Amino acid sequence: MNIIKTKEGAHLTLALEGRLDTTTAPQLEAEVKGTLTDVTELTLDFARLEYLSSAGLRVILAAQKLMNKQGKMVIRHVNETIQEVFEVTGFIDILTIE
Repeated sequence: MNIIKTKEGAHLTLALEGRLDTTTAPQLEAEVKGTLTDVTELTLDFARLEYLSSAGLRVILAAQKLMNKQGKMVIRHVNETIQEVFEVTGFIDILTIE
């Protein structure tokens, strides 16, 4: 998985490419923990995300909880497969998906 990071002031965009699974979730977790200190708006761009596992969901939930304390988080460009994962798991009610 590749993570493309774009930061403009207090707004951080993380564009994910590939698979967010057990193998790659720690990479995103480290990125989130290391870069959210002064961020008030986090955007996760899933335009090129092909797969999402429960390990990935755990990292997304952790990021959402963190951003609830310091700002807001939005997920954009979700494909049908990922959208279905969010719906089946109930994450659709927790996350802001545009």
